Amino acid sequence: MASLLSPESIQQIQRLDLRARMVVRGFLQGLHSSPFHGFSVQFSEHRRYNQGDDPKLIDWLVYAKTDKYYVKRYEAETNLTGYLAIDLSKSMGFTESQSMTKFEYATCLAASLTYLMTMQQDPVGLLTLGEKVHAELPARSRRGHLGDVMARLSQLKPEGNTNLAVSLTQVAAMLKHHSLVMLFTDLLDDPEATLSSLARLRHGGHDVIVFHVLDAAEVNFPYDGPVQFQDSETGETITVDATGFREDYLAQLDAFRENYRERCAKLRIDYVPLDTSMPFDKALTEYLMQRQKSK
Repeated sequence: MASLLSPESIQQIQRLDLRARMVVRGFLQGLHSSPFHGFSVQFSEHRRYNQGDDPKLIDWLVYAKTDKYYVKRYEAETNLTGYLAIDLSKSMGFTESQSMTKFEYATCLAASLTYLMTMQQDPVGLLTLGEKVHAELPARSRRGHLGDVMARLSQLKPEGNTNLAVSLTQVAAMLKHHSLVMLFTDLLDDPEATLSSLARLRHGGHDVIVFHVLDAAEVNFPYDGPVQFQDSETGETITVDATGFREDYLAQLDAFRENYRERCAKLRIDYVPLDTSMPFDKALTEYLMQRQKSK
């Protein structure tokens, strides 16, 4: 299934809603042979039977399929409001040789998570992060809202500068009720200011997931000899000896990711490092593992 859900395969599908549907269906099928067997049933409309539950609530059709006891979830148990928070910085439009830019990868993943949450009838809203935050769509679960989110995601473009810290601070002030904030970004901004704003979001009572999306070339640094690099947001260029610089670069990248991993863990924020060569089912499994750990 991994080959079918690779960015190269998904890129062949033009419509974002069809991409999301294929990713989610492949992901849920894959769960049947994974350590999360049965989660696909539980995720959408059931939960595992617990001692004290009324046996009359057991769904015997699900039992016949899974050999496990599940009950229908109460409406209150599905009341999770989610917000997609998409980084619109110009740097998100970068790719070296992958079929998807960081932004295309992020929006496809965001669309897939929207599809998953819609299966649970959870409200999903859309926020975009530039020099300030823009509330694109309110969180809704009504029929037709999935199409609205997909259409808006398809229209977004990574352009201009983003001030993550300012935008996230505005998000924290904007959200009045407990929500799940799913941030899609390359985190190419001041780490201290960004982490401070993430802490403000967390202290406001919100669950936060950071999907740190980098291009495969940014992770692997596949360059040799003299190479000229250009800052996509400032236009500044610099020439370096890539061969001699690789070891230092990779060490700094590891330190950068580890800093976010450790600091987010202390804040009880889920940090999910991704790159644009990663199949989408693996990306969603990483997300699922993080959510399981945090429960």
